[in-house]
Amino acid sequence: MSKLWQARFFTTVNQLRDLPNTVVPEIAFAGRSNAGKSTAINILTNQKGLAFASKTPGRTQHINYFSIGGAHVGQHRKDPTIVDEIRCLLVDLPGYGYAEVSGTAKLHWQKLLGDYVQRREQLAALVLIMDSRRPFTDLDTQMLEWFAPTGKPIHCILTKADKLNRNEQANVLREAKGVLESYVDEDGEGFPFTVQLFSALKRIGIEEADAKIQSLVGLDIEPEADEAGDDAVDGGSDEAPADDNQAPDHS
Repeated sequence: MSKLWQARFFTTVNQLRDLPNTVVPEIAFAGRSNAGKSTAINILTNQKGLAFASKTPGRTQHINYFSIGGAHVGQHRKDPTIVDEIRCLLVDLPGYGYAEVSGTAKLHWQKLLGDYVQRREQLAALVLIMDSRRPFTDLDTQMLEWFAPTGKPIHCILTKADKLNRNEQANVLREAKGVLESYVDEDGEGFPFTVQLFSALKRIGIEEADAKIQSLVGLDIEPEADEAGDDAVDGGSDEAPADDNQAPDHS
């Protein structure tokens, strides 16, 4: 069973000042509205309703956090999440580029997304979700160029690959690799960018994406037993965590 299946709602924010005060690695999912971001998150976490897929694309305007670890498996469980036991956080960023969203909302999203991906120290990697039939739109490219200077990895997931035949799949994957390889730093070195095909409907690329995401946030490495060290830090207290260390339940 994938560790991503442990995902459960942690918190939601609409301003950078409200981002959680956690230190575990975060991996953010970004993408154009209608690219299949929510569907990809739900398939990878094996939960139908974890990420909210609005009937009106572009309506989701918040940054939504999902925790891995610190609780029993399954979103439906109501036991509290123990923050100190969280291994990492999956971050669902607002979809961008939907025409019917107001100009004010677009400006807010642009600042929110840009500041988050460029400044959030806990952000370990970005997963960029793109429709395989229309990859690298202007806004996708903007997201790449916002994040590239951090030097952190980007893994591109080309969704809806079932809509393409095999030759088209091979061509779009080759072209995407070429685009990513064209990005180099000031020393001419390439960035840690990777890409794959994906289809929720035909279950293409799910295992590949799962393995990549887990490796980017260290879930593929089992944590060392450090109970003795923890006791030394906290004086050996066996007291239960305080209530303010618990995340709110998702309604």
